[in-house]
Amino acid sequence: MHELAPRMRKEGSPERGALLLRPPSLGISSPVRIYSPWRTRGWTSGRPARTLAWYGLLLLLAMAIAYSLGHGVGTRLPSDERQAAQRYDVPVALVMAVVQAESGGDPYAVSDQGAMGLMQVTAGKFRSGQNPFSPVTNLDVGTRYLASMLQEFHGNLRLALAAYNAGPGAVQKYHGVPPYPETQAYVKEVLVTYRRLRARGY
Repeated sequence: MHELAPRMRKEGSPERGALLLRPPSLGISSPVRIYSPWRTRGWTSGRPARTLAWYGLLLLLAMAIAYSLGHGVGTRLPSDERQAAQRYDVPVALVMAVVQAESGGDPYAVSDQGAMGLMQVTAGKFRSGQNPFSPVTNLDVGTRYLASMLQEFHGNLRLALAAYNAGPGAVQKYHGVPPYPETQAYVKEVLVTYRRLRARGY
């Protein structure tokens, strides 16, 4: 018996997290202590189903709150990028690549020049009352501006991206990608990410 239950105690109350059994078929007069990995009363008092139900309900409630908060201000969803891309007829992979290069996916990012949010949009491009840190709003405004740059430069990705970064005036002035190291590195980074995402099916 001691080999089966080496931690059995002869006196005192049961330890929390243990079950006491007295198997009649073995002819054991002392209770056998079976240790449970869960040390809460819900598991050791014969109510595991009720405990699981409560945990499941709390988990679903937390997920619902996280979604509702994140969808307004906070975490973006892949569907947000896809919807913005479809709305303005821009490849979703391009929108995702710009987001990655501009903010790394941080909806609260703010640049030294005051550009804000996922797509680093300047304040003047937002309408009154719009929240620049809302992922949905930022993606909408940023994608609309990206689409306008693609239209202005006749679908040329390099020029449109350079204009998104440095402004259309700089692209027109230099008749191509401006000789700014930041802009040249930006265009290269976005195009590499864009092609990788396209290869993955976006």
